Formats: sequence, C-alpha cells, structure tokens
Amino acid sequence: MIPSWRLNAAKQVEIREDWLALGEREDILDPARPIVDPHHHLWDRDGETYLLPDLLRDTGSGHDIRATVFIQCASMYRPDGPAALKPLGETEFVNGAAAAAASGAYGKTLACAGIVGFADLLLGDAVAPVLEAHVAIAGARFRGVRNRTAWHPDPAVRSNLITPPPGPLAEPAFAVGARRLAALGLTLDVWAYHTQLRDVLALARAVPEATVIVNHIGGALGVGPFAGRRAEVFDPWRADMRALAELPNVLVKIGGLAMEVTGHDFHHHALPPTSLALAAAWKPWVETVIELFGARRCMFESNFPVDKGMASYAAIWNAFKRLAAEAGEGERAALFAGTAIRAYRLDKVPGGGALAGLLE
Repeated sequence: MIPSWRLNAAKQVEIREDWLALGEREDILDPARPIVDPHHHLWDRDGETYLLPDLLRDTGSGHDIRATVFIQCASMYRPDGPAALKPLGETEFVNGAAAAAASGAYGKTLACAGIVGFADLLLGDAVAPVLEAHVAIAGARFRGVRNRTAWHPDPAVRSNLITPPPGPLAEPAFAVGARRLAALGLTLDVWAYHTQLRDVLALARAVPEATVIVNHIGGALGVGPFAGRRAEVFDPWRADMRALAELPNVLVKIGGLAMEVTGHDFHHHALPPTSLALAAAWKPWVETVIELFGARRCMFESNFPVDKGMASYAAIWNAFKRLAAEAGEGERAALFAGTAIRAYRLDKVPGGGALAGLLE
C-alpha cells in the first residue's frame, strides 16, 4: 500500500520515512566532493520532530557534508520575558546542538556551525541590543537573521507556520534594522516569493552594506493562482532575479524546490523521485540563476527537513551534482561549499578552521 501524504500545520508536505524507503538506492555521485549545507532547520512541534540526530542521519547518508548552517524556524523560543527576546531561546537551543556536533562525538560534520536566528528588524535601531544578545549566546556561530517575510494575499499560498504581515520588507523601519544588522557584520537571509522580489531589490539597494541572501532560488510559486502556470511565472521571475544579480551585495541559495508552494508534485507519486527526475524538473531554474549570479554568489541548500517531504537528502544532493556536472572545478567548489563558507564566515567559527581549505 502506498503511504498517504498530507500537509502539516505550516502547509509543508509531511515527512514519510516509509515512502522514502521505497525509492531506489542511488550510488552517491562524486562522493569526495566537500559540501557545506547552508540551509536547514531543527524543530520539535506539531507532532513532527527533526533534531540533531535526525539531521546527522541525513547528512550521513553518503555525501561528504563538512558543515551546516541552521536557519530560523521559530523553534524553542523562550516561554516568557519581553517578546523581542523570546527568539533568543532558539539560538540557545541551536548553539547547544552546534557545541555537541563540534565535540566530535557525533562524527565529522560541524552541524549548525553557523546560526541564522530571528530578530525583528521592524524594531529599527532598537534591534541592536537583541542582535548583541544573540551574539553573546552563540559567539562567532551567530551569523545573521531571517525575518518572516514570505507573503501572498491568496490563502492557498502559504509556507510559514505563522503568516507574517504583508509588507515587512517595504517598511522603512525594516531597512533601519537591516543597517544595524550589517553594522555588526551579520547577514540578512530573505525568504520571499517571486511576487515580492522587487521589494527585496529595493531593500538591497537601500542597504548596500548588507549581505542579502535570497532563499530558495527566489520563491517561484506554483500553487493557488499560479498552479499549472510554471511557464508564465518563469519570465517575470527571471527578470527580477536578473535585476537582483546586478547588485553585488545579493547572493542566492539554490534549493527549496521540493516545497509544496513550488507546485512540484513528487509527493503524489507512488515512489520518491530519483536524482535524475529532480534534476530534470529543476534544470531551467538552476541554470538560469547560476548564469545570472555566477557560481561565487550561489550556494546549493537542502532546506531540510522541509524538502524531505518530497525527496531524500541523498537524492537532492545527487541532483545538484548532476546539475553542476558541466561546471568547472572552481565553480563546483563554490556552489557546494565556498560561497557558503565565505557568506557566513564559517572558517572563523569554533572548529571551522579546516573549512578555510575549501575556499577556492
């Protein structure tokens, strides 16, 4: 019997280990390729748990994962105290996981070597002490923030556990907060749908000193009013990504393409997708972004466990390796590790000295 699927509370495809186990076991392509996974989460909520042991089972599935970066997901917030400081609980939680991984007791992967937490940039200048508190907790591991920004008016378009207000990126206070972030040498991750990319562009222009990292290849939507219209979405998405690529302070993560909002339907199939199937579906988007930004401003990401609802960790990284197969060695080194190390300065974190050798 084919395991049934459903969406969890955040409209993400539920992880079905029994369904993933039905897939063919692929040989790991280019197994000696060092990888830094710059985008994953840890959480225990709504009946779904993904903690350090779960992450390490995935990173240990065959690819050479040297380090990872945790990205905020509203996990383990403090239960009381000022609202602005509650997200410090997430940084405390993840820093503990990072310290455990760095001990070497759980293998060679520096899990959560970088931590991107949450601090409300709409606080403007008042966000500075919150950012400083995050750094006080995690030290060099704390590398930036991400706010809840992905929004669309259609209720069928949703990828956040909590729906954010419609306009945080365009609020003047947000840019003020981003300047305080940049002044501390911290990065700004942005998860926005393709319909919001002009707001991202305006923000990146307004705060050129900030390193803006566009998540999930620019959020091309394929649900709600965009269902079945992938070809129509491609051109405006590409035009806005081209404009972003003209700004040297903007980088992009390539991944998140196995989310429900993208419109891909691998989770409906009897068997999980192979890396060949994933690469074929993702090729136009991936090749376009690498061409626009160049490999040194792009980084592959797993977006686990969110993308695990549609594909295994091994298959996703094999797909990326297929998509990068014709790139030069320097370009592959950047896509799989170098860009992430530079963007998050992972060679400066506890235990991260060995990562410096991966910089092309």
